Amino acid sequence: MSTEPEVLLELKGLCKYFPIRSGLFKQHVSLLKAVDDVSLKIYRGEAFGLVGESGCGKTTLGKMIAGLYHPTHGQIIFDGQDLAALKEAQRRRFCKDIQMIFQDPYSSLNPRMTVEEIIAEPMIVNKTHHGAEISQRVEHLLSCVGLAAAYKSRYPHEFSGGQRQRIGIARALAVNPKLIVCDEAVSALDVSIQAQILNLLCDLKDEFKLTYLFIAHGLAAVKHISDRIGVMYLGSIAEVAPKEAIYDAPLHPYTRALISAIPVMDPHKRKQRILLQGDLPSPIDPPAGCRFAGRCFERCQFAADKQELQPCGSRHLVACRSAVNAYNARQAAAAAPSAADHAMNG
Repeated sequence: MSTEPEVLLELKGLCKYFPIRSGLFKQHVSLLKAVDDVSLKIYRGEAFGLVGESGCGKTTLGKMIAGLYHPTHGQIIFDGQDLAALKEAQRRRFCKDIQMIFQDPYSSLNPRMTVEEIIAEPMIVNKTHHGAEISQRVEHLLSCVGLAAAYKSRYPHEFSGGQRQRIGIARALAVNPKLIVCDEAVSALDVSIQAQILNLLCDLKDEFKLTYLFIAHGLAAVKHISDRIGVMYLGSIAEVAPKEAIYDAPLHPYTRALISAIPVMDPHKRKQRILLQGDLPSPIDPPAGCRFAGRCFERCQFAADKQELQPCGSRHLVACRSAVNAYNARQAAAAAPSAADHAMNG
């Protein structure tokens, strides 16, 4: 009997609301619900991909996990400890275990610091290495990310975008983290460089026994690196499943629309594109029921109901009652002939 893998990170009802202020005295007039009631699990040693449209809350979610934003509500349970309930001084003890690779390899590196100073800073702040150990560790990390040790005395402006992102990866590895949040780590790079960085991340995951939260809007990149994928829409999770299920048998209408947009390389094959109608609702005033109802191409009786993640088979969750009912009907229909055959043979 298979057992559930060990959970490294669990989010429970996680929310992040930003106040909107207006007028001469900057009075609080509304809330922007960037992340609204997100619950999911990330298992130790896996790469979890998170995809969705721009503005859906992916980066905000990643920054809350990394400690850059404090959640409005909810829990961030990391290695058995609720980080959201800790005070700032207590939270710092977990900083080295969760590191982040940022989207922009240009602005994320301090232009006044050398490569050695950039990579060494986390070790000095967290007091994980001392003296000559730091320089040796920097050289080792540069080698791990495919850069020469001689580069450690150079400044960020002397490197290309791909090389800068390798430096950012080395910095994230400096304190032996358990979880790395990759916030669109390849979206600012050329396509050929993207492939190199993705392959590097895959190799480092095995070498350093890492867990990834890989945030991206490029579906091809997510498929390459991820074990499971979560689809995010308007601040909430629409579907979570192993990558094979997401790409081969998506259940949520939004996920199906995303998958249909992936180009087919074979000119002899045609793919039916699902075009979404209407505009993305505002996170300031999201729909009270199903958040996707206004753009959904399948009108159903559950549009006025709030959709919760429900299981559809093994390790597949979807926040669409209509999709769940259709899945269950298909499973029942598939099981019916085998049950009839069994009765006849009996």
